[in-house]
Amino acid sequence: MDLISIILPYYKKKKFIDQTIKSILSQSYKKFELIIIYDDSDKTDLFFLKKLIKNNSKIKIVINKNNKGAGRSRNIGLSMSKGSYICFIDADDIWTKNKLRIQINFMKKNKLPISCTSYKVINEQNKIISHRKSYKSLNYSTLLKDCNIGLSTVMLDSSILKNKLNFPNLKTKEDFVLWLKISKTTNIAGISQFLSYWRDTKNSLSKNIVQKIFDGYRVYRIHMDMSIAKSIYFLVFLCMKHLIKKLN
Repeated sequence: MDLISIILPYYKKKKFIDQTIKSILSQSYKKFELIIIYDDSDKTDLFFLKKLIKNNSKIKIVINKNNKGAGRSRNIGLSMSKGSYICFIDADDIWTKNKLRIQINFMKKNKLPISCTSYKVINEQNKIISHRKSYKSLNYSTLLKDCNIGLSTVMLDSSILKNKLNFPNLKTKEDFVLWLKISKTTNIAGISQFLSYWRDTKNSLSKNIVQKIFDGYRVYRIHMDMSIAKSIYFLVFLCMKHLIKKLN
């Protein structure tokens, strides 16, 4: 069995982290390591977190001296990972029991370097409020207009991150940049099964519309090196797609 490295940044998610970790530890695919990057300058939750994992040999906690943000924290996790495959999960999201097993088997069978899955959106009370169906395949051109990939659904072959490919320093949309860069060289395969739950919380950074628009522009203008006009063109498409998903 191949080792899967799971990378989880933690920042003020005490209310939900127990469910998240339980969903990881209950996976039917057992050969994994969980790297938690504690990214809160306030160390109040650290004792709670250590008590929660109970010295589990599969879990390693890395403590940031100061808050670095989710993207940079994931990069720290990537630098420490030992797995042939890598997964990401946010500290308030949940996986179904067979998520890892189904996904790694799918990737091996089809010789894929990266995949994502469909996922359901839940609120703070675990009620399903929406769902996101994964495309069968995403290429660079399609992805530019619609980031339909849930970070907690992604699994990739670790070799795809060679040449220092990682998350940029953005408050939001940092994962979008990475998926775009990867999609320049390979399509991102989608699994139709709903294998993850993404939590929509009131105080989530992803709720900050102004920040998301600003970062969305930076994705195209800075990280994709597009002109101002082209950046605005794709940003409008991205915002429209986001609005349609919200209305649905």
